[in-house]
Amino acid sequence: MICCLTKRFIAANIQQIIYNTKFFSSFYKINAKLTYLFIADSEKLSIFAGDMIKLSPYIRLIVMLFTIHCSLLTASAQEERITAEQALAEMDSPTFVPTVKVGKVLVDGDSIQYMEMNNVYVYPELTFKNKKQAQAYMRLVTNVKKVLPIAKEAKQMLYETTEALEMLPTQEAKEAHMKKVESEIYRTYKPRMKKLTYSQGKLLIKLIDRECHSSSYEMIQAFMGPFRAGFWQTFAWAFGASLKKGYDAEGTDRLTERVVLMVEAGQI
Repeated sequence: MICCLTKRFIAANIQQIIYNTKFFSSFYKINAKLTYLFIADSEKLSIFAGDMIKLSPYIRLIVMLFTIHCSLLTASAQEERITAEQALAEMDSPTFVPTVKVGKVLVDGDSIQYMEMNNVYVYPELTFKNKKQAQAYMRLVTNVKKVLPIAKEAKQMLYETTEALEMLPTQEAKEAHMKKVESEIYRTYKPRMKKLTYSQGKLLIKLIDRECHSSSYEMIQAFMGPFRAGFWQTFAWAFGASLKKGYDAEGTDRLTERVVLMVEAGQI
């Protein structure tokens, strides 16, 4: 009985079955053509799909779903491909304002005016494959703009503290001065440090090494002794950081160095 019904169904629908079988066998072959039609002109593909009236309804549904899939993929690719300049278009607020110095110099008895400007850095354009890469770059720029001023303040504080210690006559006076400096650092920077994210804190450690040519661990060790340096290194290590972390402008921190130079020049 079942075999008889099956034979009758096949006999009644033999033409549609053969047509559908041929369609499925060549479906993957026409994928490239459909994609090309969509990229060239989405209206052509819509007409192409709409004209396939000989197909059964569920086959037309498959074609239409494939059309939508191609549409989403192409639109997503066009939307996600973004350049560094586009990513920074909304961040036009320089951390360091560019400066211009005007002066004059005497040459062969004649004074010649000159103008000294900040360095202007020109790099090859960065192109990101997707929004995730663009967002990572924007986060790097945001983090550099936030912690670079702190690293430069640390550099200035290092110079001032070194000069002050050299003028003090005794070790007791130097230790008393360092206690005052430490207390001032806590009072001034503790609220700012609390507002930093984990990645910003790790970046600050590197930028301090860049600015001071000495790691945070070495600076603490020089001014406060090895015991205090070891304590703070252990504290940082507990949070997955290291005060001994150095800055490699030519290697792993190459992109960071590019951003730092442009921030310093007031370009971003």
